[in-house]
Amino acid sequence: MNARLPTHILVSALLQRVNDAGGIAVVRARGDAQAGAILVIDEQQSAVLERGIGPDGGTALISTGPASAADESIDNYWARRRQRDPDLWVVALDIPQAKRFAAETICAD
Repeated sequence: MNARLPTHILVSALLQRVNDAGGIAVVRARGDAQAGAILVIDEQQSAVLERGIGPDGGTALISTGPASAADESIDNYWARRRQRDPDLWVVALDIPQAKRFAAETICAD
C-alpha cells in the first residue's frame, strides 16, 4: 500500500493554504489526479520548482526551468514539459515565500 496522498489532494491543499494566507494560487494545467508530477511556478521570484526526490531519498522541491529569461520563458517551459508529460500539474503561486508554502504542503512525508 502506498501512503502517498493523491496529487489532486496535495494541489487542493496548496491552493487552499495560499488563498487563505491572502495570496493567489491557480492551476494552469491539470494532470493525473492520482500520481501526476507537480510543477510550481513562483510568480514573485520568477522561479520554477518541481516535487521530486531529494538527496536523502525523500520528497523535496527541486529548482528547475529555464536557466534565464533570455533562454526561454517560464510559460514556454511548462508548455513544452506538458507536451512530453500530460500527467503534469502546473500550479502558479503569487505570494511571498511561495517555496515555503509549496514545500510544507506538497513535500511533507
